[in-house]
Amino acid sequence: MQTPDGRPHRVQLFVTCLVEHFRPDAGIAAASVLERLGVEVLVPDGLTCCGQPAFNGGFWPDARTMARHTVDVLTQDDSPVVMPSGSCADMIVHHYPELFPEQDAATPAERELAGRARALAARTFELSQFIVDVLGVESVGARFAAKAAYHPSCHTLRGLGVDRQPRLLLSGVEGLHCVDLPDAETCCGFGGLFAVKMAAISGAMLERKIDAIERSGAEVVVGADASCLMHIAGGLHRRGSPVRTLHLAEVLAGEAGR
Repeated sequence: MQTPDGRPHRVQLFVTCLVEHFRPDAGIAAASVLERLGVEVLVPDGLTCCGQPAFNGGFWPDARTMARHTVDVLTQDDSPVVMPSGSCADMIVHHYPELFPEQDAATPAERELAGRARALAARTFELSQFIVDVLGVESVGARFAAKAAYHPSCHTLRGLGVDRQPRLLLSGVEGLHCVDLPDAETCCGFGGLFAVKMAAISGAMLERKIDAIERSGAEVVVGADASCLMHIAGGLHRRGSPVRTLHLAEVLAGEAGR
């Protein structure tokens, strides 16, 4: 559904597993920001994992089962799907059509599912991407006093091609001083199952990221993926660093300005 100016007035918010279980404030903040912009926020019942861990681990039949369930839940309403996670958004946008390829559909039911997966992919957006590119908003009216560095997570940057949007929104936050993060586009080392299977390499990559964060002089590291933020926060904590991690949605909600 759209307003007379063509902007969606309702969205489905898919907060993702890590946000729900480890950073629920980011999900609440995402809803708050969208509502501030005049968008009705629905959280569909029945959402579980998008299937990305299974997909990345090579367990495609399991990933396909979870993806089919997600498609069923999110196609009961034709509103755009907004996710405070570039990683999970990338899974739906790029890999759901891969899991349900139309050319391999042998039955009408399979062709119908493939079509729904493609349609869902076309109306799924990462939070900042939706705010800037769909709503046409460059400032959400937030106030947040801090010196902040933005960490562009791999799936958000390389998978979705989203980088300008979060930086633009951060530049419009009153009181926020954005500083450059050295080697910003270098991976933090999380990579989902990579951090488990290749723990030593992941830890070494994280140390380099923490070094860069400390060199930046930032008080806060802002990111669009709870997974990377969780990984970075662990490294900062073990080093005894006072630098905090915050999800982009938390900054846009203006929590520190209250």
